[in-house]
Amino acid sequence: IGSHMATRLKEEGYYVCGIDLKYPEYAETSCDRFIIGDLTEMNLVKIVGVQYYPFDEVYQFAADMGGAGYIFTGENDANVMSNSCSINLNVVTYATLMKSKIFYSSSACIYPQQIQEDPNNKGLKESDAYPVNPDSEYGYEKLFSERLYDAYRRNYGLDIRVARFHNIFGINGTYQGGKEKAPAAMCRKVAEAKGGDVIEVWGDGLQTRSFLYIDECIEGVRRLMGSEFYQPINIGSDEMISINDLAK
Repeated sequence: IGSHMATRLKEEGYYVCGIDLKYPEYAETSCDRFIIGDLTEMNLVKIVGVQYYPFDEVYQFAADMGGAGYIFTGENDANVMSNSCSINLNVVTYATLMKSKIFYSSSACIYPQQIQEDPNNKGLKESDAYPVNPDSEYGYEKLFSERLYDAYRRNYGLDIRVARFHNIFGINGTYQGGKEKAPAAMCRKVAEAKGGDVIEVWGDGLQTRSFLYIDECIEGVRRLMGSEFYQPINIGSDEMISINDLAK
């Protein structure tokens, strides 16, 4: 998502600086400057703050995350929570000191498990987040970080925008290794299948999801950044699709 946002911002005429552990895998970066570094390290954030002028806007997409093959095994919970919390603590501190407007990418995973697993739910409303019962430690961390950014807004005047993403998919995304999302995983399984093969679908196939193409996600974020709305808002589609339908 970050690489797509960099391209959009360049098209709009902005100077763009990107930071990540590695360069984009499937396309050249559009950034004017790209820094290879670990945002869990506060020293990196301090260096960026000292060496480069303050940025008007910060887009915080960085997180230790992935698809169901990474998030729901339980084997990565400590890293998911500690790494993402460290990233957000560092980035929110930078944005506060630099007086930057900041976008934080939360997730639909913050919503209660019983609502997510209900195949008859008509979509998730922002108010459904409480009482809290996410389906993973990833969801708990995202919810904590939402509250972290809002606390900085209330106590330090940080100008925030927060969106809960719903299954963003599109070109140049991860498609193998356990961190891929359902659309990419399905496409890969079909592409790798030989005649007569049966592909595996996790669960009973009745789970429903709202999927959103990457271009629409970027458009939603840019509109949100141009608004005055600082409370968490969903960025997704109204159309609910079951995993069985996706497989078809």
